[in-house]
Amino acid sequence: MSGGLELPPGDESHEGHEGGSVDAPPGTVSLARPLEIGAELDWGVEDWSEVRTRARRAGRAYIWLNLVEQRLRAVVAAVLRPIYEPVHGDEWVIAAAGPAGQEWVQRAVAVREVSRRKGYLLDPADDNIVSFLTLPQLRELMVQHWPCFEPYVDDRREVELVLDELEVARNIVSRNRALSETVLAQAERASARLLDVLGSGAGTRMSGRLPIDAVEDLVGDRYADVVGVHPDRVRLQRQLPAEDLFGGARRLDAVGIGLNLLVQNYSGRRLVRLAESGCRVRLLFLNPASSAVRRREREIGLKKGEMSRSIEMNILHMRRVRARLHDPGAFEIQVFDETPRFTAYLVDGDGPDGIAVVQPYLRKSRGMESPVFVLRGGGRDLVRQDARGGRDVDHGLFEIYREEFESVWADSRPVS
Repeated sequence: MSGGLELPPGDESHEGHEGGSVDAPPGTVSLARPLEIGAELDWGVEDWSEVRTRARRAGRAYIWLNLVEQRLRAVVAAVLRPIYEPVHGDEWVIAAAGPAGQEWVQRAVAVREVSRRKGYLLDPADDNIVSFLTLPQLRELMVQHWPCFEPYVDDRREVELVLDELEVARNIVSRNRALSETVLAQAERASARLLDVLGSGAGTRMSGRLPIDAVEDLVGDRYADVVGVHPDRVRLQRQLPAEDLFGGARRLDAVGIGLNLLVQNYSGRRLVRLAESGCRVRLLFLNPASSAVRRREREIGLKKGEMSRSIEMNILHMRRVRARLHDPGAFEIQVFDETPRFTAYLVDGDGPDGIAVVQPYLRKSRGMESPVFVLRGGGRDLVRQDARGGRDVDHGLFEIYREEFESVWADSRPVS
């Protein structure tokens, strides 16, 4: 066919092309042979690191956006269906969209029909128009019918601002472009805020001392109840300051050598207010006169008696706090003589929002330099299959350290 695109010959050794190149007919485009391009298809270490970072960020953002979109669909359906469905039946969404939304709602209808024909609708619950509406379209329905939503949602302006913020991340993720850490953080904050505005419910625990995020909720069982790992205490306190960890606690149990995270980072005045507000406190220090203190001093290279004096000062400070309380019995201080194996702070360990901060003791590292694990309590049972195919329930690491605390407490002695 004249004027068509003709490919140049590949390997000249093929039959009919011996002895040199063949002149291309006039009007054809000459394409470079693969060896002449010089393209490098392999990715190096930096390239793989970059795409993995992109994938991780996009994955986190997608989970949040998916959660928000499902929640918004449920809210829109719950409010508008009872109004329009009695009159319009299955086409209530089309009626609710009205003339202004006719174009996008018809597009959603067309996509649903294609999905039906191609067998993409695997769940019958998704065989409705609402399931094919995007965040901007759901927002449009809310704005058009705001008087219907006003009794359930306090601030229309806040909803619109949050959805504006999410639209940036939604466009980036849907087109598989690079998502910056700043935009990801903005999307996560906006998602959590919108879920709170729409009534996320107590079960999701989106707010509080250590909020559960959408990713942890989905993959948390893979890591037991460990929700944070930090290489040292400095990095822990950047993410979870002492004020956030201990503030508002109903119960505080702590065991360790000197409990510096509490004693040196949470003022005595705050501890008094915490205890007077009803918080029950139990503190377990290593006995400053025990042989275990001298062994620990040698391990980390301290002068003889240096650690003992530090523990004594911390205990003395806590005794002063206890002396200022109307009910000193709610603020218990005891010492133990066993070899210290870890420091643990268990906050609200008897409730659904318990948090534990645990540090193992390493032979050559001080407490400030030891790795830190953050555990979430609240009785999240981890169900696993045993060798015989049965169900084995594991209560996670939080319960292990809580039992350890109770065991040491039972063998300890009170400080007068």
